[in-house]
Amino acid sequence: MASLIYDSYMSDLVSGAITPSSNTFYVMLVTSAYTPNKSTNTRRSNVTNEVVATGYISGGAVGVQTLALDTVLNKQTISFADVIWTITGSLTARASVIYRSLGGLASADPLVAYVDFEADVTCSNSTFTFHMYSGLITQN
Repeated sequence: MASLIYDSYMSDLVSGAITPSSNTFYVMLVTSAYTPNKSTNTRRSNVTNEVVATGYISGGAVGVQTLALDTVLNKQTISFADVIWTITGSLTARASVIYRSLGGLASADPLVAYVDFEADVTCSNSTFTFHMYSGLITQN
């Protein structure tokens, strides 16, 4: 499966449910058993098969965002700093899911993007680093 931006992300941007300059975003890891549905997965509660490992906290970790506006190419890019987990034992992840955290129920947290690693990535007794090579781009 390819990486994707959930359809609800644009609606959430327009309605103000997501404000990239001031919201808190999280990055969670999922196994290959999760198949994202771009149109029907809208909230964190729709995400299944999150990884389980010592050193990884359910719901993931904060992804610190940086915004860059390009007025020449008419685009806004949201990039995320590396997210690092120290794993004791073993962890296998296929992808990450980025979402806005509201600090409560998973059914309230809007989804942003699914980032496919293109293969299972395993980490044993080490650090697992999520590094986003290119940001999320909104372009006119």
